[in-house]
Amino acid sequence: MVRVLHASDFHLDSAYGGLSPEQARQRRQESRDLVRSMVDYGNDHGAQLLLLAGDLLDSDAVYGQTGAELSAALSAFRGEVVIAPGNHDYYTAGSPYATTLWSENVHIFTSPAMERIAFPQYGCVVYGAAFTEGEVTEAGLSGFSVRPEDGELTKIGLLHGEVGSKDSHYRPIRVEDIAKSGLDYLALGHVHRYDGVQTAGSVSYAYCGCLEGRGFDELGEKGFLLGDIGDGTVAMRFVPFARRHYCIHSVDVTGRDLTEAILESLPPRTEDDLYRIILTGERSGEGEVLAALEQQIAPKFYQLELRDHRTARRDIWAGCGEDSLRGIFLQKMKQRLEAAESDEERRKIELAVRFGADALDGRE
Repeated sequence: MVRVLHASDFHLDSAYGGLSPEQARQRRQESRDLVRSMVDYGNDHGAQLLLLAGDLLDSDAVYGQTGAELSAALSAFRGEVVIAPGNHDYYTAGSPYATTLWSENVHIFTSPAMERIAFPQYGCVVYGAAFTEGEVTEAGLSGFSVRPEDGELTKIGLLHGEVGSKDSHYRPIRVEDIAKSGLDYLALGHVHRYDGVQTAGSVSYAYCGCLEGRGFDELGEKGFLLGDIGDGTVAMRFVPFARRHYCIHSVDVTGRDLTEAILESLPPRTEDDLYRIILTGERSGEGEVLAALEQQIAPKFYQLELRDHRTARRDIWAGCGEDSLRGIFLQKMKQRLEAAESDEERRKIELAVRFGADALDGRE
């Protein structure tokens, strides 16, 4: 058995264009620091093999300290590191992978064809390939199978590419080719979310997702995979590891004070995260200035963006008492409203009226 930490898609030195220049600078440094924290976690949990499935860098135009900090972080790993460059950080003679000084425990695939690195001390072998240009349209595992002499070893693949997308420009990988490969586990990069460990025939494969989200199209927990491979078993678990999260949060503010409605709907801790709050429901007609509201509550977030999706206020009692199903419904609800004993009860009844009227009118 070999204990493996599988990670990818750090995208170090991303632009973070939606943030202020100071926040963007801070996020870039935090991303570098997160890699070192991940290595420390791997060391603390007995990882022997660190598999990095590409796009560790966002491009070849990285800041001067980035390559040096990445190299220093990986040199601190107590086991062996294997890297398969991706479409953002593809390998060339002038790329950071070729020009950075790496420690002896770091091994980088440099060819678009499948290569092999054996680690007899762990009883395993790693097969993998590199992007050497920004696009690769050839099927990633077409015609590949492990060497017969590796029969007793744990056989691991490491690739950056797209499973199941035959027209992809980023190394399409057919599921049937995974099944025929003879691998025990295929560690993948490129897709920025974790959707579980999948199987193709007897082969297990997984995308670990990105280490941390970089925009509102990368929601949810981000992290890496850690587990044991060998003896016919693959036991990998997802480790949430992101320092900050992107969150989209909708709030129905109908008939309520905007600040109160937003703050009451939030989870306990939001200070480290980046939020897009979407206001739904009906406008009060008071002409609120959202810029002032955003400035007021912004300190509760690392970054805040407000979006107003409210509709114009309607007279919810229009048609009350008419000889129709809607009119009868409104009449009964108005009687309940008049009998209500608290503001909270009245607010709930008015909300029920809005939902009921919308349903009767065929609205969502």
